[in-house]
Amino acid sequence: MTTNTVSSLCVILSLTVNSWMTRGLSATENINVESIPRRPSVALCNETQLLWEMEVCGEGFKREMAYVDPQNWCNLTHFISEYHVFSLCTETNAGRINCYWPNPLVENYIIRIHKHFFSNCTLERVILVDPPDDTLTILILIPVFLTLAMIALVVWCSKRSDILA
Repeated sequence: MTTNTVSSLCVILSLTVNSWMTRGLSATENINVESIPRRPSVALCNETQLLWEMEVCGEGFKREMAYVDPQNWCNLTHFISEYHVFSLCTETNAGRINCYWPNPLVENYIIRIHKHFFSNCTLERVILVDPPDDTLTILILIPVFLTLAMIALVVWCSKRSDILA
């Protein structure tokens, strides 16, 4: 056999193998579209009903908070169970209406509830002050000296590489 004959056989063989291999790769061949199960349609979130349900949950929370002395509104131990019921109500109703939780509508409603009941619960503003000068100087100089020491160590080791190796 000559070289041309061998190369011709190789080309024919590679084309044949390639056609066999790619035959099963087509996505449109041998597929019965009716046999593919259809995914159920996803129900959309009914935002109007969600807002209504959030109002219902909020009204229940407001009724329960009426029994808590307003002086105790900043102490979580006095209303933790009521808040838990409120949170659970919002989560359950959002899921029932096919809305994810939390979502922007629910978050905005919860923020309104927080502003109504807990707006005066913030502690005094924390006033940030600089540390004393001695402490500040030490905090600045330690990294500077460590950096210089590391540079010196690297230079010293690179000059003595023949001894250390």
